[in-house]
Amino acid sequence: MKKTLTLSALTIAAAIALAGCSTGSTGSDGSSMPNMTHGGSGMHSSSAPAAAEFNEADAVFAQLMIRHHAQAVEMSDLMLEKEGIPATVTDLATRIKAAQGPEIEKMTAWLKSWNQPTEMPSGMAGGHSMSGMMGQEDMTALRAGQGTEAAKLFLTQMIAHHEGAVTMAKTESTDGKYPEAVQLAKDIVTAQETEIQEMKDLLATL
Repeated sequence: MKKTLTLSALTIAAAIALAGCSTGSTGSDGSSMPNMTHGGSGMHSSSAPAAAEFNEADAVFAQLMIRHHAQAVEMSDLMLEKEGIPATVTDLATRIKAAQGPEIEKMTAWLKSWNQPTEMPSGMAGGHSMSGMMGQEDMTALRAGQGTEAAKLFLTQMIAHHEGAVTMAKTESTDGKYPEAVQLAKDIVTAQETEIQEMKDLLATL
């Protein structure tokens, strides 16, 4: 009787294993399974609809925009720490931080779900650029600035920063495949073009 039960248990276990192998998808630990398609066709994942594939443009967009947004948040934080900044400018900095912080988290989650690094590997950035990023000297100047002059510098830098983000987002809108990433790119274009005009108007009043 014991031998019969043992054989039955082994038979059931084998059937379960065969069933699991036939559906290759994302494992319980988030690792990729054999039926995932790579390259331009994107990847399937059981954590998202089968149609929600991504391509290289989506991954590059997320990797670069995370860094781009992070600098915008840093610049906004610098303004919020200063005294004597016009309320209109601190309000803008608050809104930029509130919008871009959650977007960083969203793009980071996408990359993790795609089993992609959250930063582009060293040496892989050839052909990809982050327009509008501030250099070390720019950030040093912003940290040192005070009052109205700091506000003017922030607005001037952030206009260039936003223009770079819009360029990157338009590329994703054209070349991307992952629906949520393409939609985010379109939202970034709309929001940041509006803020660019707002910042130009603010500069004219300072």
